[in-house]
Amino acid sequence: MSKAFVSSGRSSLITLAVGFAFCVLLGRLFYLHVWNQEALLEHVQGNRKMVNVVEARRGNIVDTRGNLLATTRTTYNIGADPQAFSEADREKLPELARILGKPLQEIESKVREKTRKVSEDGLEVRLIRWAVLAKDVDEATHDAVKALKLRAVYGNQSHSRAYPAAQLASHVLGYVNKEETPVTGIERFFDYYLRGQDGWRETERDGKRHELAQYREREVEPSDGLNVELSIDQMVQHIVEAEIAHLAEEFDPKGISIIVSQPATGAVLAMANYPTYDPNEFYNTEKYPISHQRNRALTDVFEPGSTFKIVPAAAALNEGIVHPRDMFQTGVKRVSYKGRTLSLPDDHHTYENLSMHDIVVKSSNRGAAHLGLMLGDQRLHDYAASFGFGEKTGCDLGGEISGTLHAPRNWDGLTITRLPMGHAISATPMQVHSAMSVIANGGVLMEPMLAKRVFDISGNDVIRFNPKAKRRVISTEVAKTVASMLADVVGVDGTARR
Repeated sequence: MSKAFVSSGRSSLITLAVGFAFCVLLGRLFYLHVWNQEALLEHVQGNRKMVNVVEARRGNIVDTRGNLLATTRTTYNIGADPQAFSEADREKLPELARILGKPLQEIESKVREKTRKVSEDGLEVRLIRWAVLAKDVDEATHDAVKALKLRAVYGNQSHSRAYPAAQLASHVLGYVNKEETPVTGIERFFDYYLRGQDGWRETERDGKRHELAQYREREVEPSDGLNVELSIDQMVQHIVEAEIAHLAEEFDPKGISIIVSQPATGAVLAMANYPTYDPNEFYNTEKYPISHQRNRALTDVFEPGSTFKIVPAAAALNEGIVHPRDMFQTGVKRVSYKGRTLSLPDDHHTYENLSMHDIVVKSSNRGAAHLGLMLGDQRLHDYAASFGFGEKTGCDLGGEISGTLHAPRNWDGLTITRLPMGHAISATPMQVHSAMSVIANGGVLMEPMLAKRVFDISGNDVIRFNPKAKRRVISTEVAKTVASMLADVVGVDGTARR
C-alpha cells in the first residue's frame, strides 16, 4: 500500500470526524433554539432572576430624655441603566443633575455610555446596565430623585450605624460592627428588638450582577427595628465622664469606673469607665485598643476594702448583737476565737477603744474584725451574700461576672478577721455600688436597670421595664442608722473628710 493512499485515507477519516462533530453541534443548537426554545428561555431567564434582601432599619437607642445615643443612617447609591433611557427621561437630566449636585455634562456622559471595553485591544465590549451617578446620598435627595419618575434611574439602599454623642456612654451602648453584628452593650443585649425583620425583592440582574430596577417584581417591605429608651441621663453621663477625664489626667490610673443610680428603683443614670473609646471608630485599634472596650464596671474585680465594712456593721446591728454606742477594745492585737488565737489587722492609727459608731466613722480594721467575730463565719458570709456579693447583679448589659465570695468551709484561719475589712473577697464596681445602695434604699437590694422601655416608631410602649426588688437585706431602721454613720464618715472626725 502506497504512502499516498494511507495519507489520503487518514485525511478522509479526519474530515469525516470533523463533519460528524459539526453535525452534532448543529443538531444540538437546533434542539436548544428551535425544538426546546421554551426550556432554554426559562433557563436564561432563571439566570437573570435574583432575590435581593431589603435590609430593615435598626432601631434607635435614646436616653431618658429622648436624646439620640445610637441611630441608623440610611444612604443610597443613585445609579442609572443607560440601556433603558428614553428621550422623555433625557429631558429631565438637568433637574436630576441639580438634585444630585453634579455637573450636567457628567450625568449626560454616564447615561449615554452604553458599552464598556473589557479588553486592552478594545475588541470586547460589555453593555452597561449600572452607571453610578452619586454615592451615599441622604433620604431627602433619594426621595427627590424618585419624584422625577425616571424609570432608568434608581437607588440602592444601605444602612450604617452611628453614635451621635461619640464616646458618651460607649460602654453602655456597645456597637455594631461592619458585618452588622452587635458586639457588646445594649446593642447586643437588646438586638432581638433593635434589628427588625429584613424584606426581599424579586428582580433581574445584568451580566455583572447589578440589579435592573425596571424589572422589579414582587416585593415584601422590611419591618424596621424597635427603639430602646435607657435610664441613662445624657446630662449626668456627661458630668461623670468629664470628672473621669479630670481624674485620669491628674492621677494617671490604670482604670476608673463611676456609676450613678437611683437607689429606690435601681435605675442607672450614668455608667462610665476609663479608658474609653468611640463606638464610631471601634475598628481603629491603634487609637482605641480592644481592651478599652471592656466595661470595667461589670467585668473587673478588686478587693472592696473599707467600702465592705458596711456589711459587718449593718449585719451586727440587724442581728441585735450590738448597739452603736457599744465600745470595743481596738488596741488589742490578739483575740481568742473557737479555741485558737487570732491576730487582728492593724489600723492606720492606734485606737485603744472605739464605739461601734466610730468603727465605721474611723474605718477601723480591728473594729470591723471584732464585728465579724461577733457574727461568726456563717452569718458574716450569709449577710455578704445577701448584700449581693458573689452573684451577678443582673445588670442588663451582658458580660457581667460574679466576683468571688468563698463558702465558710473554704476559709482559712484569717478570713473571719480579714473579710470584714473587705479582703479575701473580690467584687465588681457594680456589686459594690449595689451593696451601698441597699443602705440608701432602706435595706432593700434592687436589680440595676438600664433599659426603661422598648417602643415603636409611634412612641407606643412595646415593653416597659419596672423596678425589681431582689430582697430585703436589713431593716429600714438599721439602714437609716448605717446611713447616718456614713454621713459622719465625711464629717469633721471621719476618714473621708476633704
